[in-house]
Amino acid sequence: MTTVPDRAPDRASDGAPDRAPDGAPAAADDALLAADVAARAADVQVREVERLEDLLEVTALFDEIWRPNSDRPISTELMRAFAKAGNYVAGAYDADKLVGACVGFFAPPADAVLHSHIAGVSARVAGRHVGVALKLHQRAWSLQRGITRIEWTFDPLIARNAYFNLVKLGGTPAEYLPNFYGGMKDGINGGDDSDRLLLHWDLLAPRVLSACAGEYVPSDAAALRAAGAVIALERGAGDAPVRPSSAAGGTALVGLPHSIEAMRLSDPARAREWRAALREVLAGLMADGGRVTGFDRAGWYVVETEQRGAL
Repeated sequence: MTTVPDRAPDRASDGAPDRAPDGAPAAADDALLAADVAARAADVQVREVERLEDLLEVTALFDEIWRPNSDRPISTELMRAFAKAGNYVAGAYDADKLVGACVGFFAPPADAVLHSHIAGVSARVAGRHVGVALKLHQRAWSLQRGITRIEWTFDPLIARNAYFNLVKLGGTPAEYLPNFYGGMKDGINGGDDSDRLLLHWDLLAPRVLSACAGEYVPSDAAALRAAGAVIALERGAGDAPVRPSSAAGGTALVGLPHSIEAMRLSDPARAREWRAALREVLAGLMADGGRVTGFDRAGWYVVETEQRGAL
């Protein structure tokens, strides 16, 4: 199953971003071009969704992806209201078949920030980069309206989502949110605590511009380790979380399990161990001023910190 970032909080965490600079109209034009290139590469059409029958298809797609046991991740009625109020509701179509969708709403200050509440892509089109096409469409839509930041949350234990958000989109984690939604009983979260990272996607930042042009800059954990980075959390025997007894340095590497989604099905107790370990280590580093600056596709967050001594 391929999913992109899930639900976002209902307010910005650290105030308003800067208003769009004088070059924003040109940036919006460039964003439209980048979105078109991404859609063509994914062989989809991305467009806004407003009609009730189309929104019902979005609901069915999200049910297919999340497989909720009870409450749906978002209702058709709420999406209908969002669309009517001028918020972002869009779908990616393979010919006439809906294969991805994304929903966002304005947040204070309403002229500068959009919260991307939920996005998902069908497993039927895995590997076609439909998620990138959706997010670049959302970015272009936002810049046309003077929005310069999009925010959303994602599960920090899912390595492919971390890679997507930090590397392929160039986003920056801003805050660790323990058990943000409470236990989520669906086919992805499995009832585990819903820890999330709040991501800032500053639409005109150089890192984002490069990512949207397809110039990805993943971190190299091995090279960083050779240069003196310390390991704050790593995979041990049996894919168990292991935290070194002590570590010191300005760069910390925080590892993830190979597949937390598979682990939640095969070994829920170990999956909960990982949740607790990541909450202690990554949330602790960020609370002490650490900045998550990158991600290695092999499953390592890179955290820059001024801490010395024990992590």
